[in-house]
Amino acid sequence: MNTVANIGVALVALLHLYFLVLEMFFWEKPLGLRVFGLTPEFARASRALAANQGLYNGFLVAGLFWGLSLGAAGDSIKIFFLGCVVVAGVFGALTANRKILWVQALPGAVAIALVLLS
Repeated sequence: MNTVANIGVALVALLHLYFLVLEMFFWEKPLGLRVFGLTPEFARASRALAANQGLYNGFLVAGLFWGLSLGAAGDSIKIFFLGCVVVAGVFGALTANRKILWVQALPGAVAIALVLLS
């Protein structure tokens, strides 16, 4: 079960690495515009905010991989950073787009459950 939990944590980390890349490097590119449903004008005006969001996603990635690198001793670190993922996902769903609940919060919650059960 520990392997399954670690795979879940790694998948959440990779998902947030994808968010980092989209927000920091592709926000104004066709991929970013399409994924986030943005106009070029809005993307240009909000690029600094998007890069900031991307950086925060990077911190989540770093924390999750840190927890993974410690094996079972890193479970509390994994749970903390997964909790941050879930809180951010719920907040995003309430304030920005309901889809964030399914794309971010749900995978984080599933990974927490897997860590706790392992």
